[in-house]
Amino acid sequence: MDELHIIGGNRLDGAVPISGAKNAALPQIAAALLSTHSLELTNLPKVSDVENMLGIISLYGAGIEQDATGTRINASSLTPGEVDYDTVRKMRASILVLAPLLTRFGSACVSLPGGCAIGARPVDMHLKVLTALGATVSVEGGYIVASNGSKLKGARIVLAGPSVGATETALMAACCAQGETEILNAAREPEVVDLVGCLTAMGAEIEGAGTHRVLVNGATNWRAASHHAIPDRVEAGTYACAAMITGGRIELVNARMEHMASVLQVLECMGATVWPGDRGVVVNGCNQIKHADITTEPYPGFPTDLQAQLMAMACLADGASVIRETIFENRFMHVPELSRLGADIALNGAVALVRGRPLLKGAPVMATDLRASVCLVLAALAAKGETVIKRVYHLDRGYEQLDRKLSQCGANISRIST
Repeated sequence: MDELHIIGGNRLDGAVPISGAKNAALPQIAAALLSTHSLELTNLPKVSDVENMLGIISLYGAGIEQDATGTRINASSLTPGEVDYDTVRKMRASILVLAPLLTRFGSACVSLPGGCAIGARPVDMHLKVLTALGATVSVEGGYIVASNGSKLKGARIVLAGPSVGATETALMAACCAQGETEILNAAREPEVVDLVGCLTAMGAEIEGAGTHRVLVNGATNWRAASHHAIPDRVEAGTYACAAMITGGRIELVNARMEHMASVLQVLECMGATVWPGDRGVVVNGCNQIKHADITTEPYPGFPTDLQAQLMAMACLADGASVIRETIFENRFMHVPELSRLGADIALNGAVALVRGRPLLKGAPVMATDLRASVCLVLAALAAKGETVIKRVYHLDRGYEQLDRKLSQCGANISRIST
């Protein structure tokens, strides 16, 4: 099992290529199962979650070809069946194959998924979406069992909240339903808009992407397609935080400023200087990080996937910061590990009070989930002495060559296999 050894104190300076968005890639891979025509996906990140998702669809019979130009998926010869829990337990996004399999075979059996232990994240909204479209759905022995009788029918779907996953399930299922489907309270995230772009390239007719009301004209005539995934705004935000916490300067190559508005606004309030560059976005840190109060919200609000990274910065700010987590109830599991580095953090339910300190000190720490892992990396970059981060397989789920990218900007970081 690998671990990261980081000696803090180096100012980061350089350019980081931002990879394709993991959270855009996963539903697009699942969407390939909707059609018997081939789908080419480019700019997929080389992370374990993407590898696992490709592995899942291959178990259903999808053909996969990969080279330097992209990934080609041919789902013309799918076979019905089920994938066991050991295969899907590694990530939540495995539930995204449910709707495509249901539309292809009229029934589907998918294990309840796993993923980071950051909250309940129930699958109820996914199941209600399919039920609204006419499917019969139940949970039996840890598996979701769904059937649609004859065919799904367009309907009005009102989501209880702007869930990204439920919106993606609704989009894929509605593309194959008879008639028009109206999705209300839809998620507006760039990754959802990118899925719509992929589905449209495949032949779908969808209006309203990026708004709370999306219309889907079902009975899609599928065609072969190619789609280029958007850059990862969470990865870009993470490296922006790395520039800030080390007082450095990093060019986020390929990053899109319009996807990062809420994040960049907070960073500027904390002392960063941000401007658009020829190749993306440039973030320049400051001598003293300022405190800030943030609340995580659905897009376009501040993303929960960057809450831990911002907390690492707040640990070194000039005052007390208040961080409210409204998306996932267990997303403060990194707090005890930050405390091992000398952070002063008090928790009260979904609110964290972070009192900034002038110095953190290196120590052995343990990663608990994907974003908590990178939060510890950021804190270690600014800490005095050496920090050893164990269980970094969490990192590899969502960050492509993070240690190499940081090293190229001047970080003293090495990966050790134990």
